[in-house]
Amino acid sequence: MKEYLINCTVQSEFHLLAFSISAGLQLLLFTGILVMYLLTLLGNLIITGLIYLTPQLHTPMYYFLCNLSVQDIVYVSSVLPKFLSILVTGDARITFPACITQMFFFLFCIGAEFLLLTSMAYDRYVAICIPLHYATILTKNLCISLFSVSWIVGFLTSILYTVLVSTLSFCISQNIPHIFCDPKTMAALSSSDITGMMMLIIGASLCLGLTPFVLILTSYTCIIGTIIKIRSSAGRLKAFSSCSSHLTVVLLLFGTSLISSMIPESQHSPKQDKLLSLLYTAVAPMLNPLVYTLRNKQVLRAMGNMLQRYIKK
Repeated sequence: MKEYLINCTVQSEFHLLAFSISAGLQLLLFTGILVMYLLTLLGNLIITGLIYLTPQLHTPMYYFLCNLSVQDIVYVSSVLPKFLSILVTGDARITFPACITQMFFFLFCIGAEFLLLTSMAYDRYVAICIPLHYATILTKNLCISLFSVSWIVGFLTSILYTVLVSTLSFCISQNIPHIFCDPKTMAALSSSDITGMMMLIIGASLCLGLTPFVLILTSYTCIIGTIIKIRSSAGRLKAFSSCSSHLTVVLLLFGTSLISSMIPESQHSPKQDKLLSLLYTAVAPMLNPLVYTLRNKQVLRAMGNMLQRYIKK
């Protein structure tokens, strides 16, 4: 009885049960995830460096993009290295402090990203719907405030979640059927009463996930309405191209993460959760820099100018 109580109250380590696949498929998955991770790091570092070094990109839109790139680097680095390690070594163990740390950075970044994408939608709304007032509305102080709110809300949300999870008892199992320490999955494994925590997870999904998504869709409804009224086809194309990259990223991230968090528990399956989590932890962050560079003429021009300067040297 004494040993049982110790096991319930002291968590030393967990086991991340990733994908049970053959050695050949495991190597293929490792290679694919590693390539995506490296492309994510490289792409976001390039975007951050370009924005920092190019005065023409020192505008609100690119300040938001720079914050998003920094967030993506931290985001993928909190999840993918451990997942890659499991695929290579087969050692699925993760200590409880490491699990809580991973959860903290994941939640910190995902909360900040939702709000940053909402701020970027507001930036595009002002630029397209009321362009004459853009400079007076999107001031430096407002941009700093929006950045700060995004990071602070993400930080406070992650602190709340990690504190709650760290107080749970895990008497039944320490095996997490996921690729990272997902709070919802860990709560389902706990032997503690998680009713309040599950309500918090649903509430946070609505406030930090669904609400920003609705605000973004509202912004784009106004934007599309304004674009339709533009008489010249060239003007419509230019206006749409300036916001299509952001809309693509929004649909990728919000679509996969909201589907994962809002699916009823009765319809959940560990395999489904793992596949969806790969989409928003590996695929979406990798596509972000590609979408913003390949579909953005200013970024491509800045990249070309930067390369020319280095070649001349």
